[in-house]
Amino acid sequence: MAIVTPNFTDAAVDELIATRRDLHMHPELGFEEVRTSGIVAERLRALGIPVRDHVGGTGVLATIAGDKPGKRVLLRADMDALPILEENNTPYRSQTDGKMHACGHDCHTSILLGVGKRLHALRADLPGEVRLCFQPAEELGGPKGGAESMIKDGALDPKPDAAFGLHVWQDLPLGVVGVTEGPWMAAVDEFTVTVKGKGVHAAMPQGGIDPVVCLAHMITALQTIVSRNADPFLQAVVSVTQLRAGTAFNIIPETAWMNGTIRVFEDNLWRDLPGHFERICRGVAAAFGCEVTVLYERGNRPTVNDASMCRFAREAAAEVVGLENVRHDVRTMGGEDFAAFLAEVPGVFIAVGSRNEKRGLIHEHHHPKFDVDEESLRIGAEILLRTTQKFLAS
Repeated sequence: MAIVTPNFTDAAVDELIATRRDLHMHPELGFEEVRTSGIVAERLRALGIPVRDHVGGTGVLATIAGDKPGKRVLLRADMDALPILEENNTPYRSQTDGKMHACGHDCHTSILLGVGKRLHALRADLPGEVRLCFQPAEELGGPKGGAESMIKDGALDPKPDAAFGLHVWQDLPLGVVGVTEGPWMAAVDEFTVTVKGKGVHAAMPQGGIDPVVCLAHMITALQTIVSRNADPFLQAVVSVTQLRAGTAFNIIPETAWMNGTIRVFEDNLWRDLPGHFERICRGVAAAFGCEVTVLYERGNRPTVNDASMCRFAREAAAEVVGLENVRHDVRTMGGEDFAAFLAEVPGVFIAVGSRNEKRGLIHEHHHPKFDVDEESLRIGAEILLRTTQKFLAS
């Protein structure tokens, strides 16, 4: 793809790819990104960029100050890998069994390093300040994850005027970019429920209290959160994904257990979810004479793009891939902890198409054969840089 007046030469793109492949070969899980963050900090310091490391655990912050006064923008990339055994046979496959960059965070880190290097070279003409945020533990999400950890450790001090990030996106073909106003990634909550009854021989159920039947009714009743508690014009999903009960075919067990997730886009509904969930679980348990323990844990909040910030990203993306290849309707019930930054600072999270069916690069995120078309690194770097420049010039 030919980009008019590119910011990144072929040599610079080769460097992006080389960095990405090195990181891909050496994946590190959340808050274990010692090698990765060390490489990031070392390369930034070698350029003369001030660096603060060990932010929120293994995070890295760096500041590029332009020679002209202006606004302040934060650019973020995540660094962590997943506990997945890679099944690809590429020369750059993971060298650590059971760990893999199966979501593209290696791409994001490489892109932000390249953008930081280019911005540093352009600092004489740069108005304002750019804060590079290399974040650990995105996959953990919510209070357990890297975004909130870095924010607590000063990543937003002083507060930026805007925050930008991106994600290579396997749902989109190479050359297509998603910039969606409003919520485009869902909140991610997790629930765990234990129902306690009274165990008894299966042939004599009248002598016990069956937690399995109680749990079955509870699972059905929880679907009314979507059908009766949520506005029909809003999207929500309640998924029970794990069930455990019993030890033998002829014994009604003492307890039954379930685990799952709830996903929503809308903030008000998200705030009300724990109350709806607990009311239903406790009500059903009481109806069946069971005791119940409910654990409802917050993960990521909805990822919401600011409409005014989308304008900068859309203009930048149109310059790189053409306006006809910029989509406004990319949404997913998947979650993302960049939402924690966007809850504090107006910004935009951009989806950069990375799928290439002709080359067999078709596997979704978190799949053991996940891999991207690396031309997406060039596209992502160009868009992130141009979005930053357009905002700072505004």
